[in-house]
Amino acid sequence: MNLDILAIHAAQSPETTALVDDAGRRRSYPELNARADAVAGALAGLGLAAGDRCAHIHYNCIEGFETGHALRKLGAVSVPMNTRLRGAEIAYLINDSGARVVVAGPEFLDAVDEARPNVEDEGGRQWVALGDGAPPPGWRSYEALLAAPAVAELPDSGVMGAPTMIYTAGTTGNPKGAFRGGGVDVGAVSEWMAAFQFSSEDVHLLAGPSYHSAPGVFSGLQQLFGATTVVLRRFDPERALQLIAEHRVTTTFMAPILVKRILDLPPEVREAHDVSSMRCVIVAAAPFPGDLKRRAVDFFGPHVFEFYGATETGLVTLITPEDLLRKPSSCGRALASVEIRLLDDDGNEVPDGQPGELWTRSPGVFTAYHNKPEATARNLRDGFFTVGDVAWRDQEGFIHICDRKVDMVISGGVNIYPAEIEAVLHAHPAIEDCAVIGVPDSEWGESLKAVVKLHHGATTGADELIEFVGARLAAYKRPRSVDFVDEFPRDSAGKLLKRLLRDRYWTEAGRQV
Repeated sequence: MNLDILAIHAAQSPETTALVDDAGRRRSYPELNARADAVAGALAGLGLAAGDRCAHIHYNCIEGFETGHALRKLGAVSVPMNTRLRGAEIAYLINDSGARVVVAGPEFLDAVDEARPNVEDEGGRQWVALGDGAPPPGWRSYEALLAAPAVAELPDSGVMGAPTMIYTAGTTGNPKGAFRGGGVDVGAVSEWMAAFQFSSEDVHLLAGPSYHSAPGVFSGLQQLFGATTVVLRRFDPERALQLIAEHRVTTTFMAPILVKRILDLPPEVREAHDVSSMRCVIVAAAPFPGDLKRRAVDFFGPHVFEFYGATETGLVTLITPEDLLRKPSSCGRALASVEIRLLDDDGNEVPDGQPGELWTRSPGVFTAYHNKPEATARNLRDGFFTVGDVAWRDQEGFIHICDRKVDMVISGGVNIYPAEIEAVLHAHPAIEDCAVIGVPDSEWGESLKAVVKLHHGATTGADELIEFVGARLAAYKRPRSVDFVDEFPRDSAGKLLKRLLRDRYWTEAGRQV
């Protein structure tokens, strides 16, 4: 029989709180294990078996953890859905994944009902509604399922971690389901424990949406160590600080945009909350500008880590607090279990200091894109995977991400990586956020455009910003134009959706490249 770590903690740490949400609801380890067993039995009674898919859409909640553990106990595949999806998008994920069971939070029942007419074999699937009260027609109540007598004996379960299929948004086409088998890679977890010093004494804040890889992984790891997780339903910067102070939170993962939202609170609001318990603030999922790093360290202390990785790869590099400000443009060195190759367009490794497409191989690399053999073959070769990021390695072995290859601008035959220019613009005191994109140019093919959001009350002009960049970078890296905006299109992880910015200009020009 395989060991069930949740059952072990339930037996050995019966008084330990496994989960507490921002409404004050709690689950001890025995309660979490018992409810996960009940959910697993109920889902098995609905016909869900090992290898079957269960799609779920909800805000961060205790029931999400219960369902995740239940799927792991069954050997079923967890398919989290982005809470920003709507009818047709939800239908696509259900159809593509082949989900036999769909679990939805009360806020998403209407969106899923909108999708159901476009779901293949809609009547052959099971629909489970979270929340109190009677569910709408065509839905089963989650709580009623838990209250029913167990109808299935559970199989031997894995130690930790259900198989997952997380859908990643590509630059074109439909999302791709990245399949990853369940279980725990002992070597990788040992590295993380050594780096972050996780222990059963920790209190972890789940700040970002759990359907994203990193928030889900780091909060799930807390159950592996027998620690406590504080569940923030939806991110609010002041509420996050309140929970950190109230529960003496020690660790968290946040995308840079969430860190920024905390740091942009008025000083009197930030200073009203005690964050001295924090010893590990892990940041990733989007570029982390040097100025924001310095502000984060000033507020949280020398406890800020950054890593580079992807849904398909897990953690690839890590930079510790000791090097974070010394190497502000780096995302760290490769972990011991990770191989990195930086390749030119001909597949040859580039020397240190030269940019190349980043390919990585490790036990954490995913298995395949579901139903996408061509995409799998294109991005996964001989165990090495790439998302198309371009990076360079310095003489100390630190990796510096230049940009996503697809975001590279070719102007007059010269390759230009916008991230370098964006880093300069972020240092301008008037700029709150920015993006640099390539737009059609009849002479150069493409030219650089800076799209800028200013701090409230700040003023500056296009010419000043162009000269600001020109004083710090080569002349060909200066934007030729600047547009000012009130907001940027971002996904729920804080990633800037550059394609949406670019599309406007290319569509108007009647060109794609």
